Amino acid sequence: MSISCAWTRYAGRNINRSPLGTLYAAGTLQAAGHEVHFFDAMIADSVAEWSARVAEVRPDIAVLYDDNFNYLSKMCLSAMRLAALDMIAAAKSAGAKVAICSADAADHPDLYLDAGASAVIVGEGEATLAELTAAWRGGIDDLSALKGLAWRRAGETVRNPRREVIRDLDALPTPAWELVDMAAYRQIWHHHHGFFALNLVTSRGCPYACNWCAKPIWGQGYAVRGARPVAEELARLVHLAAPDYIWFMDDIMGLKPRWWGEFADAIEELGVKVPFKCLSRADLVLRDGAVDDLRRAGCDVVWLGAESGSQKILDAMDKDLSTGEIAAATARLKAAGIRVGHFLQFGYPGEGMAEIGQTLAMLRTTRPDEIGISVSYPLPGTVFHDRVRNQLREKRHWDVSSDMAMLYRGPYTTAFYRHLHTYVHRDFRLRRTLAHLRDVLAGRTAKGGHLRALAFVAYCGIAIPLSWARLHLLRLMPHPVTARRAAP
Repeated sequence: MSISCAWTRYAGRNINRSPLGTLYAAGTLQAAGHEVHFFDAMIADSVAEWSARVAEVRPDIAVLYDDNFNYLSKMCLSAMRLAALDMIAAAKSAGAKVAICSADAADHPDLYLDAGASAVIVGEGEATLAELTAAWRGGIDDLSALKGLAWRRAGETVRNPRREVIRDLDALPTPAWELVDMAAYRQIWHHHHGFFALNLVTSRGCPYACNWCAKPIWGQGYAVRGARPVAEELARLVHLAAPDYIWFMDDIMGLKPRWWGEFADAIEELGVKVPFKCLSRADLVLRDGAVDDLRRAGCDVVWLGAESGSQKILDAMDKDLSTGEIAAATARLKAAGIRVGHFLQFGYPGEGMAEIGQTLAMLRTTRPDEIGISVSYPLPGTVFHDRVRNQLREKRHWDVSSDMAMLYRGPYTTAFYRHLHTYVHRDFRLRRTLAHLRDVLAGRTAKGGHLRALAFVAYCGIAIPLSWARLHLLRLMPHPVTARRAAP
């Protein structure tokens, strides 16, 4: 049986990332004996390339399979949804049955079934995909016995019981890395970044209860791979593609006690240390020996979900974390030579200028090396979404991941938060530049670029006060009056 497999995120800012979810799906299908044709939507220019490919291959089944490995992949971006719907239509026109696995499809299966999908995988996908393709290979169209599916029977949507999550991740077939055009990714990475990176995953899910985070795939479940198998996969990738850098895409890496230590031991034994970045929590970083294990394993950057410098806001989010832990974890990582990124979230209910000021103060005190800024995004199925449901606007989704639009009636308007994004980044860059100039004056670093740095400081001396004044004007803007109900 011929199967075409693709990732639905075909455009824009995520082009750096190889489609790991699709590679797991392709590996699963190969292990079941299917002929798999891999279409990498990440390096395609448009949906037209997918249309041409399915017209050429004429697959029996087309599979659109999303990553679902971290927070950004749980957002329904309008560009992504429209691309997926177009891809479904093209595959159906080529005579294929279409299966799709994504957070948005799990939340809104009727949208995708209406577009021509034959089945929507709801939850973790590999086992369901294997059973689904086996059923279709055997000519079975009644899918009622398969867990984890939404499908149509006599024009009515049927939602089968959810499937239990996979506990033994090491038993899964390995991702089909050999299908990836490594030369194309290397060229893209070197062009944009000057080095070549690939992405891996060590776990699935997150057991914490941050009330703005959706969990449509794994729920509150958490499963982790063995440290040694992860190191062995890294060794295979080093042999296959020689990446300069690795991004571990887990929602939360290192939750299992001693996992980082076991990983560092395996890395040292195999001799495959490659610099990497990962996402984790401040309290996990503060466990005894964690930072040293990260350093031994080759960690370059740890991104922490700081969210806010206000303890009031962290508590409202059910973050189960303190501002003191964020500061301590940041300091400990930096002391070990590991860079730190802070994810920040503005616009949560109850946040005013005082709380924003506390977040700015946290940045100025802890001095992370990188920051990522978003506004509170109501994801379906979350406590936060339920709380603001009556405030949702006509626009329910961002168009692209840099949209920054407020989708509910938050403390301030979209214009305020878009300008706050600019202000915080500018203030962050100024303080980093001042630190660089202090190092130059102290002789701790070479003078290269110091004239440009001085010009930037002079510019900020005028721009930042004006930007702060504009923020105070924007906070007085009334919220627009919009229609209440809209498409999902």
